[in-house]
Amino acid sequence: MPGHLIRRMNQISVATFLQEAQTAGFDLTPVQFAAIYAIARNEGIDQATLSSLIAYDRVTIGGVVDRLLTKALIRREVSEKDRRARELYLTEKGRDLLEAMMPAVQKVQERMLEGLSAEERASLVALLKKATAGASAVPSGGQNEGE
Repeated sequence: MPGHLIRRMNQISVATFLQEAQTAGFDLTPVQFAAIYAIARNEGIDQATLSSLIAYDRVTIGGVVDRLLTKALIRREVSEKDRRARELYLTEKGRDLLEAMMPAVQKVQERMLEGLSAEERASLVALLKKATAGASAVPSGGQNEGE
């Protein structure tokens, strides 16, 4: 069944990420990496936007942001446009970590798809994007994993 295979691939993805990150000397979970990656590409976003970008619920993302703040990888600033809003930015340490991690992250992507040809990889990614877009319209009540 597709649901089981998707769950199993997610387990493999998380385990492979953690193994590669640890081997390379990094202490970051997949969701923490996703958060700093998203912040790097969207400097000044708020937590709600970050939550939406990486598809994690707001409660979970709050804990992720707190851990990244504690690790000094991001900073949170009061928005000049809306004093109630808080904007997220990478610190220099966060930028350096993101850049240093990219080879390990690329290795994870390759390891996950090593059983497929280049054409099959492209097809799988295209189909996953299509299936994710279609399923995103369905409300979910599940918990996030990997944090």
